[in-house]
Amino acid sequence: MQYVAGKLDLTREDRRRVLTIALPSLFELVLSHLFAMVDTIMLGRSAISAVAIAAVGLTNNPMNLTRSILISLNIGTTAGVAWAIGAKENKSAMHISRNAVMLNSLVGMLASLIVFTFAGDIVTFMGAGPDTFDYARMYLRIIALGLLPQSITFAITASLRGVGQTRLPMTYNLIANMLNVIGNYVLIYGKLGFPAMGVAGAALSTMLSQLIGCFMALYTVFRAQTPVRFRIDREWRMGMKWIRRILSVGLTSMLEQLIMQIGFIIFARQVSGLGTTIFAAHQIGLNINGLTWMPGQAFGVAATTLVGQSLGAGEKKKATDFVRLVHRLSMCVAACIAVLFLTCSQYIAALYTTDLQVAALSAWVLKLIALGMPGISTQIPIAAALRGARDTRFPLMASMSGIWIFRVMLAPVFIYTLGWGLTGAWLTIVLDQTTRAAVVYARFKTGRWLMVGERVKKRENS
Repeated sequence: MQYVAGKLDLTREDRRRVLTIALPSLFELVLSHLFAMVDTIMLGRSAISAVAIAAVGLTNNPMNLTRSILISLNIGTTAGVAWAIGAKENKSAMHISRNAVMLNSLVGMLASLIVFTFAGDIVTFMGAGPDTFDYARMYLRIIALGLLPQSITFAITASLRGVGQTRLPMTYNLIANMLNVIGNYVLIYGKLGFPAMGVAGAALSTMLSQLIGCFMALYTVFRAQTPVRFRIDREWRMGMKWIRRILSVGLTSMLEQLIMQIGFIIFARQVSGLGTTIFAAHQIGLNINGLTWMPGQAFGVAATTLVGQSLGAGEKKKATDFVRLVHRLSMCVAACIAVLFLTCSQYIAALYTTDLQVAALSAWVLKLIALGMPGISTQIPIAAALRGARDTRFPLMASMSGIWIFRVMLAPVFIYTLGWGLTGAWLTIVLDQTTRAAVVYARFKTGRWLMVGERVKKRENS
């Protein structure tokens, strides 16, 4: 840590704070994604391997769009709580946290209703064929029921992260994910006296684990000693003052996620035209690719929290040094993942499926993912730091330029016109990540992001 920190003006305690926040988040995110990978592996070894993976894959982008809207609202929660804690306004942090839970509950109910009602139309739009339609629609309807409890969990997790307490979310999220894996094993294959439910079993297990996770998160925030602790006897009315603080960051982040996820959906439809076998390999690649985001996201949590707290306390130099440190740490971890993918891709892909053609294509995808690691490990933590400073405009611009230029406009050229197929699709992903990294890093280097939060705070107080 001391070597990586270099000449940064951070004390030993400051460096420890980065790891105290980032490591539980990294542990949580990596294990949660590994559990999700196990889910896909279980489906890949079911009786309808390629069809099951492709059917669930058709629901991934629509659900990611829905979840990203919920998560983006809570970026504003984390930033708002962090600024309040930095300014030693603990009462404000508590109000922001409570209002976030109430706002998320409303949005979660609406999202669940919409996805459940239009599940068939959604998977048809995503390109479901006769072999995948029924499985995809059924899976989407069941997991839609988990959106409300999941949205409440997101709000509580965001609040605790704003305080800097990441071990508590790590605990209840990991328990919920572990229960999901156990439930998948029981319900997909029909163990312990249950019938073999296949795709429906995977969906039911996911929904129930999200409900249990929500109960654990609520128990945690009512019992834990934290500035955002909930109490039944406190006022629970929604206040526009606190909602505005959440939305001042959350709305732009939500727009960014909306633009991103729509681009992802269009991109997924383009790849689905390559056929079920290739699309199954693409889904395996995406599933494993999620692992590459984990270091950046974990250090991004630390960046959002520490930048918000530092700027809330008026310490701009410390905020800048925190960003430099989390970027360096993210790059180090990402380099290790790139080496793993380059050297062990065939073994990792073989875990997912017994279909040799799908496994070979997936292994090639992992080698292409390694090319995008510098961009991934740069754009995620630095964009998170900008959001912590309430500078959400440039992460939005980065997402628009990277995704819509490459994944939407150039992807058909790479995939079909040039005939590069799956390779062309993943090259556009690499170019997208590199472009986004360049935009947010250029913004960080200007230093102008340090002044945005003060202007936002003046508007809130006016």
